[in-house]
Amino acid sequence: MADQTRFRLRRPRPRWKVRTRNLVLGATLILGTGLALAQDAHGSAPASYEMVTVRPGDTIWGIAAVHYPGSNLQDKVGEIETANRLQGPALEVGQELRVPVA
Repeated sequence: MADQTRFRLRRPRPRWKVRTRNLVLGATLILGTGLALAQDAHGSAPASYEMVTVRPGDTIWGIAAVHYPGSNLQDKVGEIETANRLQGPALEVGQELRVPVA
């Protein structure tokens, strides 16, 4: 007669352990996908900046038009404002602006 201990079936895992594992794996997958999509949507920061001194009559739109001809100026103005932490379009003569290099 065959040894009965060889044929013992393994006890199934409790359902709460399986559900917890699946929940953790699912949350990790969703979080990783969300972070990847957020980084893709936001993009990476430009590697370098060019320093521009504001002269009389300069505007952010004018500076963007000079440095990014043929580009979407609204996006570029936003990049300049973000790089310099500007709250609005007001500039002061002599102010130094960091302009992302295209």
